[in-house]
Amino acid sequence: MERIEVDVVRTAPNMLRLIYSIVGGLDEVAIPPVRPAARTDGLWKHSCFEAFLGATPGYYEFNFSPSSQWAAYRFEAHRQGMHEVATAEPSIGWHAGTLVATFGLPADVTGRLGLSAVIEDHDGTRSFWALAHPPGPPDFHHAACFAAELPPAE
Repeated sequence: MERIEVDVVRTAPNMLRLIYSIVGGLDEVAIPPVRPAARTDGLWKHSCFEAFLGATPGYYEFNFSPSSQWAAYRFEAHRQGMHEVATAEPSIGWHAGTLVATFGLPADVTGRLGLSAVIEDHDGTRSFWALAHPPGPPDFHHAACFAAELPPAE
């Protein structure tokens, strides 16, 4: 796999569409089979696309799987105070290496945005992709990973 590209579209003040595309080597990637859409923990253990949204205080984490499963969490600080977010089920579509996720934005997001992915190969090896990485092992929750800003609504 060469890279992951992400397009970010704010379709309304409270709606975000993320379009993640795997470029190169898709045949090496283990894609989870499609399942009924459902909130599911542990998606990061396999191929999964993630968005981190800054809030005051803390941040949100959204996980989207090619399987159509998803998760949404709120953290009060770096990996602290985690709880599930009551939110509408996102729309998730997967086709030919591209995942499209459309979901509602919480009212208290600040604009800071981290985009990341965990990609599992068929041999079980995982690679960790993000706009930016802090020193040391991958940690998408780290403030250094919040390297983008939400776009204005269209």
